[in-house]
Amino acid sequence: MSLPSADDPRLLPLAFSMMKGRSMALRRRLDECGVSVEAFFSLPASGLAAALEARPSAIPDSFARQEAIEAARHELDFCDRHSIRVLFPESPGYPLRLLELSDAPTALFALGSCDLNAPRTVAFVGTRTPTPYGLNFTRTAVEDLQGCGPVIVSGLAYGIDAAAHTAALAAGLPTVAVVAHGLDTLYPASHRDLARRIVAAGGALLSEYPSGVKPFRGNFLERNRIVAALSDACVVAESDVKGGAMSTASVAFSIDREVMALPGRTSDRFSAGCNRLIQKNKAWLVGGASDIASILAWQPADSAASAPRSLFPDLDEPCRSIYAMLESASEPVSVDEIHARLSIPVAALLAQLGEMEFDGLAVRFPGNRWKNA
Repeated sequence: MSLPSADDPRLLPLAFSMMKGRSMALRRRLDECGVSVEAFFSLPASGLAAALEARPSAIPDSFARQEAIEAARHELDFCDRHSIRVLFPESPGYPLRLLELSDAPTALFALGSCDLNAPRTVAFVGTRTPTPYGLNFTRTAVEDLQGCGPVIVSGLAYGIDAAAHTAALAAGLPTVAVVAHGLDTLYPASHRDLARRIVAAGGALLSEYPSGVKPFRGNFLERNRIVAALSDACVVAESDVKGGAMSTASVAFSIDREVMALPGRTSDRFSAGCNRLIQKNKAWLVGGASDIASILAWQPADSAASAPRSLFPDLDEPCRSIYAMLESASEPVSVDEIHARLSIPVAALLAQLGEMEFDGLAVRFPGNRWKNA
């Protein structure tokens, strides 16, 4: 076995990510202090502590750092033998959406060719024991999104996750399965064939864990933040008020992703979580792909040229002022900014923007930001 050499540019970033206590916060601290990853491993502990303005006891000693380098060599050998991509925040293929997380992974392992920075991504999450109602919604919604061409993200678990991945494969859409363990294993084992099909169809298996890491319970909660951040929207198909899907929705809401939920009867246990998200105004109520596409302002790729409109529509106030402001902006504008500049009451502003969206004059972006259609 020929291990990667010390000149491999992946070696030290991976060694850093494999050390105990490694974090994106520490990685960002290195950047702030002008300390390279190379210097992190070459400086004596006292010099590193001084450079980072940290306590000497908080700095791993040279033996621990050397151990991490050796572990990284073996991990890179495993990855190369199994065609696994190793991605770091500075890597071209690292999913930029994840950098919005304060605790973004310092390294990712990806098996498969899927573009993790695809322009359209949507996560489907939910209970491991769904009803036919939730399963039918998931399958139909994913398949009906085919014309918009998104990447479908989920966690490869039983139930809603597996239904979303399977529907994506049936619709010819790439799908990413974010797992809670190293890529030398697969959980649940019964989904091994599904995982193989995902990779073969241009999707990917994605993990922040190196080989040898088993699917411990805490890993699944950590995994959920990646599912949420990797996507433009998180769709909760069915969920109890507690569970992994609700934690994913919570993370998605906290980083300004669109959260959507399928409503259900108040007597149904696995609609209770969805109903609560909607009730607390933390999720849009959705019933199918058309709702999802409308909220995200997604149109089929071939429809943009088939919807001509006047460059100077004849509008009444306050629509005219809103339209003019959005027209002059180089990027989507938040509701707060529109309110501050035009002094339109927020309630009236939201109602007007809704009408403009319905009339095809404005497009809503994640974070409740707006731009002309």
